[in-house]
Amino acid sequence: MADAVNYNEILPDIQLQPYIYCFWELETNQPLAEQFNYRVVADGCIDIFFDLNNPDESFVMGFCKKYTEFELENVFHYIGIRFLPTMFPALFNINAKDLSNHAQNLDAVAPSISKFISDNFSNELDKSQRAHLLNTFFKNYINQHSFNYDNRVQNAINIILKNFGVLNIEKDLDVGLSSRQLRRLFEFYIGDSQKTFSQVVRFQNILKAKPSIQSLKSNKLFLEQGYYDQAHFIKNFKNFYGVTPNHAFRK
Repeated sequence: MADAVNYNEILPDIQLQPYIYCFWELETNQPLAEQFNYRVVADGCIDIFFDLNNPDESFVMGFCKKYTEFELENVFHYIGIRFLPTMFPALFNINAKDLSNHAQNLDAVAPSISKFISDNFSNELDKSQRAHLLNTFFKNYINQHSFNYDNRVQNAINIILKNFGVLNIEKDLDVGLSSRQLRRLFEFYIGDSQKTFSQVVRFQNILKAKPSIQSLKSNKLFLEQGYYDQAHFIKNFKNFYGVTPNHAFRK
């Protein structure tokens, strides 16, 4: 059934790339014989999304500490905006913790974006027109608004990314804040603790590496990624992905 479904990512305008990772589209090529089960793995980001066939309803999905599954209809054309970590809360002054681990109506969170989507999108627009609308709206919003941002959070994130999520949270995140202070900022800007975010970064690094089945069998992967045993690695991976590493990387 997946052969009848396309997923594409589009880079935003260069001015938006410090804030938005991508625009994405998930659509059916033809009516499916049954509902489509769409699994979203943990990635540390916050997404806005809506079905182009019904732009009056739009949603925001917060940081998730495990994979999420959506039961979609047999015809759909979803449009999404994936914000880089910390950027959605910083731009719209919204506590990311209130969005974590679930999707909710965008109108209740950021009504200006919800109205923009409802007023401007329809399935009559082509891909370039859709991208132009999104680029124009978010560039105008950023140019017209100032926002406060604690750079110590970004410094901590940079340390986590530099170490691929494999680090001592208490000792290595020395950014001039106590662990408790940093946790509060992570909960506001990310949606969860620095420890959970590091685990997601480590998981995403494993996905990027695309390990072989042989590497999985030889136990090299979980040792390189800082797991203390294979059982812990498999449990952690399955929580973020929904299946075991062997299943995820099989050819």
